[in-house]
Amino acid sequence: MRISPSTKRIIIGVAGAFAVLLLLAFGLFQWKRQQLLAYALREVKARVERKYPVTLALGPAQFTDFNTVEIRGMSVVPTARPADTLLTARRLQASLSVRSLFAGRPVFSDLQIQHARLTAHKTATTDNFGFLLNKKKQPAVAPRDAAQGRNYGLLLNQVLEAGFGNVPGQADFQDFVVRYDGPRHQALLTMPRLKIEDGDISGRLTANVDSVVNELGINGHVEAGDYALTARVFGVGSSVQLPYVPRRFGALVSFDTVLVRMTGKDFADDDTGGKLTVRGSLAARNFSLYQPRLGAEDIVVHRGQLDFVASLGRATVALEEGSRVVLNQLVFHPEISVRLKPKLAVRLRIDSDAVPTNAFFASLPEGMFDVVAGTQGTGTLAYHLRADVDLAQVDSLHLKSSLQASKDFRLTRFGAEDLGKLNGDFAYTAYNDKGDSLRTFPVGPSNPDFTRYDDVAGYLKSAIMTAEDPRFLTHRGFMEKAFVNAAIQDIKEKRFARGGSTLSMQLVKNVFLNRQKTVGRKAEEMLIVWLIENTRLVSKQRMFEVYLNIIEWGPSKYRWPSGKRGVYGVKEAALFYYGKRPSELNLPESLYLASIIPKPKYYRYSFNSYGNLRSSTRYFFKLIADIMVNKGLISENDRDNLTYGVNLNGPARGYIVTARDTTRTVSPADSSQFESINLIDLLNTAKAADATPAAPAAPGTPPAEAPK
Repeated sequence: MRISPSTKRIIIGVAGAFAVLLLLAFGLFQWKRQQLLAYALREVKARVERKYPVTLALGPAQFTDFNTVEIRGMSVVPTARPADTLLTARRLQASLSVRSLFAGRPVFSDLQIQHARLTAHKTATTDNFGFLLNKKKQPAVAPRDAAQGRNYGLLLNQVLEAGFGNVPGQADFQDFVVRYDGPRHQALLTMPRLKIEDGDISGRLTANVDSVVNELGINGHVEAGDYALTARVFGVGSSVQLPYVPRRFGALVSFDTVLVRMTGKDFADDDTGGKLTVRGSLAARNFSLYQPRLGAEDIVVHRGQLDFVASLGRATVALEEGSRVVLNQLVFHPEISVRLKPKLAVRLRIDSDAVPTNAFFASLPEGMFDVVAGTQGTGTLAYHLRADVDLAQVDSLHLKSSLQASKDFRLTRFGAEDLGKLNGDFAYTAYNDKGDSLRTFPVGPSNPDFTRYDDVAGYLKSAIMTAEDPRFLTHRGFMEKAFVNAAIQDIKEKRFARGGSTLSMQLVKNVFLNRQKTVGRKAEEMLIVWLIENTRLVSKQRMFEVYLNIIEWGPSKYRWPSGKRGVYGVKEAALFYYGKRPSELNLPESLYLASIIPKPKYYRYSFNSYGNLRSSTRYFFKLIADIMVNKGLISENDRDNLTYGVNLNGPARGYIVTARDTTRTVSPADSSQFESINLIDLLNTAKAADATPAAPAAPGTPPAEAPK
């Protein structure tokens, strides 16, 4: 079919007109779309400035394609003084639904921010970011009552609301730098890229916090509306070193990977201003902690996890029922409540699941239990702790700690040290607090200076047990009342003023452990004592025999004619002070030797310049002698005829002659000596409290050993 020229002209005209209309429509659409975009951005600016006390400045904006908007520059400046710029960005890009734009409800998504800088400043009185904790134009600080303390629940709830409330559904941050400068801390976070896509988070960053630098990787997922978060933080190329902890606690903390989960929160208003409950978990792989007071080496837990139900309120923090702690294969169920005001009060309830003995020892943290590491056995073990302390009523302190074994529990293999070596001949090395070796000698028949239990005067054995550990023959290694009383005094004096060690603990500490006073060493000491005492590995008599032969009893600088240095063991003590054999010691000589056990290097201060015992030592003689009479360890005639003086006929006499007549002062703790149990305040009731009271014995005879 042939089209006539006139028809062609008509078609071309119509097509041209239609094209012109399309161009006009498209131009109108573009103009209207740009106009609506400008309106939408003005609305965004108005909403932000209504919500927060800030000035939001947006650079030129335009569509780069059908639904992609690019904004050249952005800044957020708080209106409060000082008006320091909080956030800047060189370029922002986002997807904008055209339909929502023309409907008057613009919906932005897929936010991209390039070359952004978030700079937070804080001084003693002002900051440029506090408004983020509150949606209203007023300071966002949780109300604080000086007497009742801050409401940590309200404060944390504000932080969580602000954090989750500002998480975008889709975002891509490129070249994002966060800087914080405060009175005590500085931080710089450099993120080449951080991406959020449908709630999934991924990114890398370099964190420099208080000069501690870490290369970190992050991935996880966030559901802002449910206050739910899963985040995995891991070191890139090396472990992660926690900042702040070294400066605040003098400790080093690191880990390979940490997994943080938050499953939700509840905030309930109450008369105290509100209580926040948070649920979640915190897991770490290859967690390492070093703090000199905890241990001499890094304490390592290869697998650790805390599942928490935590509550925070006004001056209160608690780990509620339902919480769980996993240390390797050990599982604990803790309930901990802490009240900070008006005085600190702590309540602990910890119970562990029964775990096979091999798993128990394999799960103990490295660096704390080196002696028992590798120990094996049968049966199961479970741990339980109950503790309450209120600094407003320190005397009400309560503590009950127990390790419970199943009926089939027994040891089949020792770890690094043979705990049964106390039963035979072994080498003992005495150290000072600096870790220096003072002297090594055998404990047993191979040593000519070794003294058998039966060859020691009964007076001395009775005096030492009465003064140092009156229930040594009946307890299982521990005396909770003594430990609690020591803890009460330590808290009152804000220092380690008293010991709490039984003879069993003193012996274990000196034979198996170093001289460092750390929490880790104390924990291992208590575990070894429990193993020895509860498995009947060593008899009480043998333990006391070893104790008598290794105890330091005089100045370490004294040199014997044979060349050996120091005064160790009962044989050397009897010779050094009295020129006698241990079996020949009388009651006053025994009481004097018992009196100087806590500080043997300062024995000469027991005498004045005339060679007479000072009043404090004479009081010790009378006190211990009275208790020994009450326990049937000596007769009343022994006590009534007691002389309050001793004749030093050994080498010690030469040291007394040159002693200055000065008022006796508190001397520093002996660097290589046992810590006494300090039970003088309990001794007057020891007889009534003994589980198996000793029968009256002949003068100078030690009490019989408790039945096994």
